[in-house]
Amino acid sequence: MSILWRDAMSHALYGPDGFFVAGTGPADHFRTSVHASPAFATALLRLVTEVDAALGHPSRLDVVDVGAGRGELLHALLASVGVAVGVSGEPTRSGRSGLIPPRAGSPETLTSTASVRSLRDEPSSGTVRPSLADRVRFTAVEYADRPENLPEEINWTSEIPAGITGVLLATEWLDNVPLDIAVHTEDGWRYLLVDPDNAAESVGGPVSRADLDWLTTWWPSLASPPSTDSDPDLGATWTDATSGRESGFRAARPAEGSSLTARSRPGCPETPHSDHRAEIGRTRDEAWANAVQKIERGMAVAVDYGHLREARPVDGTLTGYRGGRQVPPVPDGSSDVTAHVAMDSVASAGAAVARCAYSLVLQREALRALGADGGRPPLSLAGTDPVGYVRALAAASAVAELTDPAGLGGHWWLRQPVGIPLGPAVAR
Repeated sequence: MSILWRDAMSHALYGPDGFFVAGTGPADHFRTSVHASPAFATALLRLVTEVDAALGHPSRLDVVDVGAGRGELLHALLASVGVAVGVSGEPTRSGRSGLIPPRAGSPETLTSTASVRSLRDEPSSGTVRPSLADRVRFTAVEYADRPENLPEEINWTSEIPAGITGVLLATEWLDNVPLDIAVHTEDGWRYLLVDPDNAAESVGGPVSRADLDWLTTWWPSLASPPSTDSDPDLGATWTDATSGRESGFRAARPAEGSSLTARSRPGCPETPHSDHRAEIGRTRDEAWANAVQKIERGMAVAVDYGHLREARPVDGTLTGYRGGRQVPPVPDGSSDVTAHVAMDSVASAGAAVARCAYSLVLQREALRALGADGGRPPLSLAGTDPVGYVRALAAASAVAELTDPAGLGGHWWLRQPVGIPLGPAVAR
């Protein structure tokens, strides 16, 4: 029986036996920035400390991870939150070392974990304020059951909590928010229906007024000229390092190439003939707006692969992943079903709620702004500290993967502040 793609994805991903609910978790099937390198968590910790400072070091600082998988990111943040940013067993040296610059101790001296854990922020009054480690509260949001080995310091819930003061993280969450797919026919936009058992598609009825409005605004037909508007009324901050010509579309989960490759493989059901196919991102906009609305003060951060209005993929990006391989998108619960995110549309929806300017940059720019550039350590270090040089070189290689423009570095970072200033998003 054929149904809407959104309904098929909902059941396949989040039903009782869905891909993200049952089994051991998504880490066994695809690789994200969280899994690629601890440098990703270290960079996010730097961002958390910046938001903490902008909030005036509140007595409780929330860090909420939406679409938390099995808690890998929060587990990594918990392990390092009491350690000075940039100290992870590597030499804390300045320059192009591929590491996050330190904030405690000499730039040429290792700072021990024990000594850093005893640090306290000292206001001008001379009183001692509890450290970040004492104030931070971690919450994972995921439909799956709580993992048995998850530290007790991490809360586990199926819904985004309200009243967040701090940071809401969404790393590769929006691409798995179910959405409808439409095809442009002689009669205009119509929904595509899918058989969940074999992914055979057929053309359904006309799209709703709300979806038609979204398509008209955010996914223009081939005959429409590209728009250069970027929601000027909300003061969007743009830094497009590729002048709009690389939208992160190639940054598929295992960085194996575009999802169109999977659609052309043998065994992938054929799409009904059309000159244009679109993925209706309205459900993602609503999900992101709802997430931003849960923040009282702080920042929402979405990290995902996606595209902008002037560079939408003609045939869409729907694909699947299973066992580390890209596979046809069959919504039967046996594999991940995902589609790239219309990042500008999502950003506009979040800004409409927050009423604050947002920043949308590629991951390689965001990580460099947070101190990770993937550069090689100075060769002189090999002579004075060979072991340290090898470690720094390995760390730089890990950062290089995170910033590779043809892979994870092509992901987008959307930063949406709520009630706090928007800091710089690009390294100067």
